[in-house]
Amino acid sequence: MNFQTDSTIKNLRLDVYLSEKLSGVSRSHIQKNIAAGLITVDGKKVKPGYKLAGGEFISVQDEEPVATEFLPENLPLDILYEDPDIIVVNKARGMTVHPADTVKSGTLVNALLFHCKDLSGINGVKRPGIVHRLDKDTSGVMVVAKNDSAHINLAEQIKNKTATRNYLAIVHGVLPDDAGIITGAIGRDKRDRKKMAVVPGGKPAVTEFFVEERFKNFTLVRCKLQTGRTHQIRVHMTEIGFPVLGDEKYTSRKNIFEIRGQALHSHTLSLTHPTTGERMNFTAPIPEDMEKILQALRQEKILNGEK
Repeated sequence: MNFQTDSTIKNLRLDVYLSEKLSGVSRSHIQKNIAAGLITVDGKKVKPGYKLAGGEFISVQDEEPVATEFLPENLPLDILYEDPDIIVVNKARGMTVHPADTVKSGTLVNALLFHCKDLSGINGVKRPGIVHRLDKDTSGVMVVAKNDSAHINLAEQIKNKTATRNYLAIVHGVLPDDAGIITGAIGRDKRDRKKMAVVPGGKPAVTEFFVEERFKNFTLVRCKLQTGRTHQIRVHMTEIGFPVLGDEKYTSRKNIFEIRGQALHSHTLSLTHPTTGERMNFTAPIPEDMEKILQALRQEKILNGEK
């Protein structure tokens, strides 16, 4: 894979440039590949801190195959769309996106490896094809890249906000405003490193929300991501006092419904096809567990004589 750096870049570190350009690829992973000579600038091996002047040609070689326990598994896979460049899936709640040290099977990646042989290698053996991710207990639409060219294109769209994502969430409380924007910067919670929080010096994060339906003690909201920080919607809704129903990590409020995990669903994804240039829109239907909750809340409104 080869591409040219932007001509406007001046004095920017190579590893920083690539971590910004390749959404979903960690800076440490990029640094490792640069050090191994798998990433070169104008045909030369350089260090991760190499300063770019703009207009350089960067070459990214395929990583050497490594031993891995992450094997293809014949798992249920809800495919919304597929072609030679991309595959769009509706991820089930409870399914982890990619393997980790503590999770080596049953993931979306395991299922993808069984379904299709060709996936983008930019993220290495643990996260082939993964351009963006969803939390384990968040369901909904995701796009996966089948080759490196598609991966880079999709990552650019996410970075430049030309790919748009809308989520549906059932939150505790009744939101008074029909719409709003939450802008709290997100970083590690200083009291609990396993959680994220709105903290000084965190990464900029912007979430738009729109009220879809109000109930007695809950609200159905649509959230539009302007950035893609870890747990962003969950943290932002908690920050303004309306945590997501069922989110055991970010609220102690009682969950009276039968749902395992947070009532958060990636509902729609809009993107431009990386090869054809066609604008494409995908929708993952609201999952059964959330639909049952909404039906119960609507029935309660009818019984109380509410509109």
